[in-house]
Amino acid sequence: MDKLRKLLTEYSDEGLDHIVISRPRDKKNTVTKIRIRPVLLKGDLMFQETSYDGPKALHRNLDRDSLINKVMTLMEKEYVQIELEAAGVSATGLVNRKSELSLKVRRTQAAVRMHPKTSLAHDRKKRRILEEGRPVGFLIDLGLMTEDGRIIRSGYDKYKQINRFLEFIDDITDKLPRDRELRVLDFGCGKSYLTFAVYYFLKELRGFDVSITGLDLKEDVIEKCNGLRDKYGYDKLDFVCGDVADHFERDRGGCDLMLTLHACDTATDHALYNAIKRNAGIILSVPCCQHEVNKQIDSSLLAPVMRYGIIKERMSALITDGVRAELLRVCGYDVDLLEFIDMEHTPKNILIRAVKSKSGIKDEPRPGEELELMLEEMKIKPALYRMLFKS
Repeated sequence: MDKLRKLLTEYSDEGLDHIVISRPRDKKNTVTKIRIRPVLLKGDLMFQETSYDGPKALHRNLDRDSLINKVMTLMEKEYVQIELEAAGVSATGLVNRKSELSLKVRRTQAAVRMHPKTSLAHDRKKRRILEEGRPVGFLIDLGLMTEDGRIIRSGYDKYKQINRFLEFIDDITDKLPRDRELRVLDFGCGKSYLTFAVYYFLKELRGFDVSITGLDLKEDVIEKCNGLRDKYGYDKLDFVCGDVADHFERDRGGCDLMLTLHACDTATDHALYNAIKRNAGIILSVPCCQHEVNKQIDSSLLAPVMRYGIIKERMSALITDGVRAELLRVCGYDVDLLEFIDMEHTPKNILIRAVKSKSGIKDEPRPGEELELMLEEMKIKPALYRMLFKS
């Protein structure tokens, strides 16, 4: 713990970006994460502590000495994991069963040149994980950013989507393994803006030992992505040409985190099925166009409104995602449907977040009577249902 105190003493100033403390030792402790950042209050440097207790966020301001003492107490007695980011340093720490802290500190001289200092305003503008004004090589090569770090106007929606996805990953990093290689699959990776960003975020910014595979059907796109991978020396990032529909038959390896961003129609269902069969720990999926249920649905109860094409289309999309969420739940996941991003940036704004429950994935899941009755009434059998129950 002495190494941690020394680190806190050195970096508890205006150059600190953030400290995140997570994974409480006592399961009864409902505060799952504590985030600390510097703020200026009436000209004085303080540190705002935000404790996340379920949906509640509780705030408290600390001076420098109180900050150091508070963090030390939390790590000595209450929590397992700590991350610290500051100008020139990135550190991660884990407490073992003997209450010993293993702290990995990486000096990042590039960060001093490239990372602008954190705004210390109390109500500051939202800071993105990939900030505009900070040049990132692969975003420049992928045509999303200029050499000086400005986001190209036509790519701004994509830029917001990538950052939003990274925020969702950031929220669940405490559930990802630190004691071994983390395996991530990105199905339907396309030009791989997200795939590169996730690798950069998990490896460079969060210090994970991570291996990521991106899968897509387009050979020329995969070839370009692998060339860019080689350029940046991302040795555990691999791009493979193939169809998600049969990928599990060719590669039955495990998966800690499965991602899809706008995989079209039933490609999302194939990706979800892949994740379930691989016993994936966490699934983050933003579906794209959804035509299958729209073609199947035939409900006498809803007939008066289903004659309007736009209503039928939107209801079919919502029902599709609702059924996907329910099927993941019966397979052994804790599931949330969340707003992905503002509708002004994309109409495809639902994110499916599924985290493997403590009881694990069920070997022989059953859909449940309520779901079966609904599917029968609407005369639909979505792709994921057919894959799971072979009907």
